[in-house]
Amino acid sequence: MPTPSGVTWVSHFPTSNSADDLKEPFRTCAKNFLAALKKAGATVSIAATLRPPERAYLMHYAFQIGKNGIDPSTVPPMDGVDIDWTHRDASGNAVIADAKKAAQQMITAYEIVFSPALTSRHTQGLAIDMDISWNGNLTVNQPNGSPITITTAPRTGANSSLQSVGAAYGVHKLATDPPHWSSDGH
Repeated sequence: MPTPSGVTWVSHFPTSNSADDLKEPFRTCAKNFLAALKKAGATVSIAATLRPPERAYLMHYAFQIGKNGIDPSTVPPMDGVDIDWTHRDASGNAVIADAKKAAQQMITAYEIVFSPALTSRHTQGLAIDMDISWNGNLTVNQPNGSPITITTAPRTGANSSLQSVGAAYGVHKLATDPPHWSSDGH
């Protein structure tokens, strides 16, 4: 019997936070950029790299049900994810209010801000969500070994000079998503 949707699903199919799980050649690009940041004295906290497709499925449809109001009975099944999105009662009838409430709880527990895609740079191993910060000036080596000193604010991944350095490494910033960097900026 399928398990009803809800927060218990959030611990299933965890997202990696290791650069080792990224796909080549992006893995090497990201690891080189991370090494340059570390050597420069920046603080980096990686939140997500490779996201299993099952997790993307759970996040996507929780959002579709909880925020966009789709009918949970229309969600296609996914192999390996034995979930009941409809919250059927003892008679087998869908309880839409319970389904929507459970989906909203999943959205909160996943900390979803934007509508999650079923296929993304994360499910492809081509994205890294990370917070970057530093104090004062940051002197970071570019891929060719020449240093660049970043003196401007903000002292985070939102800094356009740092984003240019990342792009030179092949790690591109998505400006609309604060922690998101990827192989192509998407």
